[in-house]
Amino acid sequence: MNIKSIKQILLAGMVSCGMAAGLTACSEWNDHYEGAADAGTAGGTLWKQMKANPQLSDFCDVLEQTKVYRMHKKTPVSYADLLNGDQAFTVMAPKNNTFNKDSLLQLVQTVTGDSAVEKSFVQNHITRSLVSAKPGTTKLLMLNLKQLYMKDNTIDGVPVSVPNAKTSNGVLHVIDHALSYKHNLFEMLCDHPQLSVIGENLRRFNEDVFDPDASVSNGVVDGVPVYVDSVVYERNRLLNAIGYLEAEDSSYMVVVPTTEGWKEVYDEASQYFKYDQSIEKRDSLQQYYTMHALMEDAVFNMTDQKSINDSLISVPYINMVQNYAKGKKVYHVFQKPFATGGILDGAQPIQCSNGTIYTTSKWSFTPVDTYFKEIFVEGENTYYLFEYDRCSYNIRSVTGDSISNNKYLRITPLQATDNWSLNYQILNTLSGSYDVYAVILPKSVYDHDKPDMRPCKFKASINYLDENGKAQSYACLTEAGKSEFTTNPERVDTVLLACDFKFPACNFGQSNMNFSIMIQCSITARQTSQYAREMYLDCIYLRPHNSKSEEQ
Repeated sequence: MNIKSIKQILLAGMVSCGMAAGLTACSEWNDHYEGAADAGTAGGTLWKQMKANPQLSDFCDVLEQTKVYRMHKKTPVSYADLLNGDQAFTVMAPKNNTFNKDSLLQLVQTVTGDSAVEKSFVQNHITRSLVSAKPGTTKLLMLNLKQLYMKDNTIDGVPVSVPNAKTSNGVLHVIDHALSYKHNLFEMLCDHPQLSVIGENLRRFNEDVFDPDASVSNGVVDGVPVYVDSVVYERNRLLNAIGYLEAEDSSYMVVVPTTEGWKEVYDEASQYFKYDQSIEKRDSLQQYYTMHALMEDAVFNMTDQKSINDSLISVPYINMVQNYAKGKKVYHVFQKPFATGGILDGAQPIQCSNGTIYTTSKWSFTPVDTYFKEIFVEGENTYYLFEYDRCSYNIRSVTGDSISNNKYLRITPLQATDNWSLNYQILNTLSGSYDVYAVILPKSVYDHDKPDMRPCKFKASINYLDENGKAQSYACLTEAGKSEFTTNPERVDTVLLACDFKFPACNFGQSNMNFSIMIQCSITARQTSQYAREMYLDCIYLRPHNSKSEEQ
């Protein structure tokens, strides 16, 4: 279960069943926590003891005015009501004049300020656990899910002036001043003035998810389950696949540019994720994949890194990078990040409760090193071979440094004079410019003793959709402007099918057959003695134009 659901389950008990002051209406929840520990009965409830202490009047004023929120909605229950009920808590109550009471009371009068005061101040001083000050170190999980530590009569370094006051519903500690609120990575991205534009983009993907297993069922009515207490937790569907930046028990490193740098790279990246007019919700897809492209290489799980001074590996690819095929570009691994020219060169750290954000004025990455990737279609991967004609094929294995994945597709015509064709689906193209290649293996790869040394002659075309969703086809030309390509049967032949070919619309995340590359044998009957119709296709690949990675 996501850690945020735990919070919702805790809060569910506070306000379920429509409780008013005293929270007596939800007896099952109160019965669950009542007597959970021997809290004692001296001095009444937590609330009554705090109310009777003149040093805690400021804290009490805030508790009276702050309402409990549930599922983003304000309830009629205040934290004074909550702490005057039967549920068990431990409260760290700060003395008067150690926090800005007036500022907090002004905030609770605003629409968003009330929930902000609840999370960053009130819940930061209350835990569901019953904790007494004692020798050693005790970890506390506060109601806002922040982790604090009690050690040597201090709480997170703040002295406890009156420890271990027993009440009928918990334990009260009077502390010398308010506890500092520690932003987690997600909160810092949202709240820091130089990073909030990133947070605004991330918040678009927040969503509420109903958890039937944690909710309290009341049977089925007309075939529909009914719940007397529905538990809903919040998640970010974009970050859910990258990193749990809100999880307080995690440890991440994030590198992002500040406002102007972010706007620049966001505008640049969004141009690569332009969908055609026929795609439903194309603007939403563009926003999602632009953000995903920028964030997936900006987040690093520190528990997965062997040595951060040597290299950093992005979260989604920690296992994948170990399996990159030899000869192909390695993505998502960043060498010597703190060295000159590294992604963290000159970056400024901001410490958060669950990791560190490194800020830069400029984006530390380039498109061709992150999201604008090479696209490989292996010849032997016949899953993407959705159309073929006048040929048979079989997959063969061979070991060779220059052979992709050590496999290739042997293509032979059905009849000696048949001009065959193959059409491979191409996935995840971006609306950018590519150089398109086909890699043809020499004849000796199959017959070492007496290979047929005649070349093969073929045509190629790129099929795609334009901005309006209309199917288009581009006939590939040689560098000399000819429509037919001739292979070199003596070596691994990397044939440039198209240079600087721009897709006007991307098909990233789509599964249609409209984006493909067709290869057609093109040999006349009179040319049969000069050319061979058999071909050994290693792969087809698309390389971002002007990419400096070495050819295969």
